[in-house]
Amino acid sequence: MSAAPVLERPAVEPHLDSDPDKRADVRPTGRRLGPGRRRRFAWLLGPVALLALWTLTSATGILDPRILSEPWTVVATAGELIADGRLQENLAISAQRAGLGLFFGILVGAVLALLAGLSRVGEALIDGPVQIKRAIPGLALIPLLILWFGIDETMKVLTITLGVFVPIYLQTHAGLRGIDLRYVELAQTVGLGRAAFIRKVVLPGALPGFFLGLRFAVTGAWVSLVVVEQINATSGIGYMMELARTYGQTNIIVLGLAVYGILGLLSDGIVRFIERKALSWQRTLAG
Repeated sequence: MSAAPVLERPAVEPHLDSDPDKRADVRPTGRRLGPGRRRRFAWLLGPVALLALWTLTSATGILDPRILSEPWTVVATAGELIADGRLQENLAISAQRAGLGLFFGILVGAVLALLAGLSRVGEALIDGPVQIKRAIPGLALIPLLILWFGIDETMKVLTITLGVFVPIYLQTHAGLRGIDLRYVELAQTVGLGRAAFIRKVVLPGALPGFFLGLRFAVTGAWVSLVVVEQINATSGIGYMMELARTYGQTNIIVLGLAVYGILGLLSDGIVRFIERKALSWQRTLAG
């Protein structure tokens, strides 16, 4: 008598929806690696925490007001200086100096980077002197600039320019040299001319490096401004701080530092915003 055939149950295939957006997320539910999602106004967390620490230590007496004025004293001083117009006047002069130095520094740095990045001869002529300037501190050039240009606005703007153009040049030049060779070969294949190649391949490829250099340059502009405004100046936030040092007015000195810090933070935020808008095509390609 023959044995009855054994009937095997067909394997049940898991249901997979054809729509990838409706499939179940099979990734592990544990903590995911990486920096996480970008949060709006997250960049304010650090400054707010620093301000809270300053307020707490001043209110509890841990921080001596003779060393660092209390936040409320600095705010009251700012109100007084705004009421008599001194803060606005000095701030406008400082912003004009920093803006002019930043403009000329960006222009010089970008042009030199293009000349050095697109030509071996240009790189041989330009890169060495720029590296020499990079090794010389800006403070070391101020006595020479005073002898050449005096102590007027030309010396101040030129000092800021020298502090700005070096990071613009370095990062833009690095961006030019780091362009993917596949894009160069593609441009040659489709027969792009030199002008079109620079406009459609070189400049977009150098933008990430340029914006990185711009962030360093903005910081360098404010740092250079602090220095030049405390050397034989008769106006500006730095002059106001130097005058306050003579009379022992710590509150005005701290106010000046706070103004410089706020200007630096805001300008960096503006650069990062422009960078995100200008480089949105990178995220599109990555997607």
